[in-house]
Amino acid sequence: MKNVKDIVDWYFSKQALPYWVVLVIDCLLILFSAYLVFWAFYRVMATLASFWPLFRVMVIYIAICIVFFRIFKTYVGIIRYSSFIDLLRIGFAMGSAYIVSFGLHYLINSVPEPVLAHLTARVLFFIFALATILMWSERILIKFVYDSYFRSDAAMRVFIFGIRSGGIGLAKSIKGEKPARFKLVGFISHDKDLHAKGTRLMGEPVYDADETLSHVLTECHVQAVLVAPGRIERFREDTALQDQIIASGAKIFFSHDAIEWDKDALVGPTRLKEVSVADLLPRNQIEIDLDSVAADLKGARVLITGSAGSIGSELVRQVAIFGPSEMMLIDSAETPQHDIRLMMAKEYPSVKSTTLVTSITNAERMEAVFRDFQPEFVFHAAAYKHVPMMEDNPSESIHNNVYGTKVLADLSVKYGVRKFVMISTDKAVNPTNVMGCSKRICEIYVQSLNKAEVEGKVEGHTQFVTTRFGNVLGSSGSVIPIFEKQIKAGGPVTVTHPDIIRYFMLIPEACKLVLEAGTKGNGGEIFVFDMGKPVRIADLARRMIELSGAKDVEIKYTGLRDGEKLYEELLSEKETTKPSFNEKIRIAEVREYDFAEVEKAVNELISISHEYDDFKTVAAMKRLVPEYVSTNSAFSVLDK
Repeated sequence: MKNVKDIVDWYFSKQALPYWVVLVIDCLLILFSAYLVFWAFYRVMATLASFWPLFRVMVIYIAICIVFFRIFKTYVGIIRYSSFIDLLRIGFAMGSAYIVSFGLHYLINSVPEPVLAHLTARVLFFIFALATILMWSERILIKFVYDSYFRSDAAMRVFIFGIRSGGIGLAKSIKGEKPARFKLVGFISHDKDLHAKGTRLMGEPVYDADETLSHVLTECHVQAVLVAPGRIERFREDTALQDQIIASGAKIFFSHDAIEWDKDALVGPTRLKEVSVADLLPRNQIEIDLDSVAADLKGARVLITGSAGSIGSELVRQVAIFGPSEMMLIDSAETPQHDIRLMMAKEYPSVKSTTLVTSITNAERMEAVFRDFQPEFVFHAAAYKHVPMMEDNPSESIHNNVYGTKVLADLSVKYGVRKFVMISTDKAVNPTNVMGCSKRICEIYVQSLNKAEVEGKVEGHTQFVTTRFGNVLGSSGSVIPIFEKQIKAGGPVTVTHPDIIRYFMLIPEACKLVLEAGTKGNGGEIFVFDMGKPVRIADLARRMIELSGAKDVEIKYTGLRDGEKLYEELLSEKETTKPSFNEKIRIAEVREYDFAEVEKAVNELISISHEYDDFKTVAAMKRLVPEYVSTNSAFSVLDK
């Protein structure tokens, strides 16, 4: 038994046997078929008496078979990977060879050989038929042994969601993996006709995606559900189906087509990744006009602030793809900025880049940067963003967010920057906290400055564009990494309020929209991104707990934090929107401000902030943004 295993190990350790070896084996099978059929018709004595004459005649027929083996390319594949197509090719080759051999049969019979009197057309047919069956059996047996040899007891029992070409392709792909990671035991579909008819695909049953699915998954001991590439969006929308799968304890895997933002996690030939709750959030595919973005950024000098942050670092990567002539990357965080420096050197060595550690509030340093670098595009992502932190530090919020933006905007006009793109937030709409109000003041300043340029009140031609969107998945302040840590620690998972909802978007998706809006904007616009459907944070926490498989992890409601509101808006009640060049981007129609008045008010606000009197600073913010009404905050007294 050990010798047999050694032979199998040796064979399957090779890439493949040489094709001539397989050809010799097939020729021997044809010869063997001839003697076997001859014996079946004429018994032992006649077979022995005709051994060499029959051999000489069969050499002619084998030569004909070899010709058709060549024509039908029966040896282009590897036997262990044989498919139905390979068997079909052998059938066509042997059938064609038989037809030619049958035509030559009477010509050969004119040769004075005693054996030919017994080699009738019927005997010839059975020889070819048996040889074909033996060659088929040979390949099926080798494939069976190969599959059995590499079958892993650790392979996960899986269903595939999707029965169209994507599902079938995925099924074939996982079946071809060696060693096997997955064992296919069924399909899931919404087509009720298929379930009623008891349809089977690739030998496996098709089940209904209804309320009984959880029971079916448990009964079939299914460990995971693989979602076919073409059914990703349908799956994301079907939360009931997700709940059925999660309730059964099965894992969920997406293919790389839907998770290209996380390629480092993909392993194996089929590139499947176990999903996180972020992957399950409903969202539509975002398409942008890459050609127009490339036309603007290629060969341009680009300055990015906040380059080490979640949004800024992704902007760095995406801008670098378009081949700018030079990039100036600014951030005050030394270690993350060093990581960006290493990333640029490794991934984009052809792009000249400078990583600068400084604050955007350092006016003298910024002046030197603009004077020496002469940027054509400025993407301004630097900002203090955490609501509770800024609620406790309103003066710092004004210094960094408002004054820093003013410094950059003024220098952009002075040094002839073509486009200034500011990253804003949904919290700037009807702000209820210091952070949101500070960003709204930034919006007002750059918009009024753009208007003053157009009206000739300020000399310059910089186009100021604002992009406004909500929470991004994967950012340092996102609830998802916080929840993950809490679940790993055994809980509780803390949610501020049972009804709080938020919009979410992937960082790469948000940055793509920023680039298109920034390059296509004409100046003065506030571009609002379609964030998809809002997500209830309590439901998000519950889904993460279920996906993790953790037991007895509770959700604890802690109450709204200072300045926090139940839901974020992308537009205020007085604002409306109009369509733009991308269906995922709309243009907000907002109130216009006079730049002289805004500049005076902003300068006064900055001056007040240096007194470090929190209430005096917030009071000045409220005068500039009357719709700013504090929520769950000590500053609520100022609204009375």
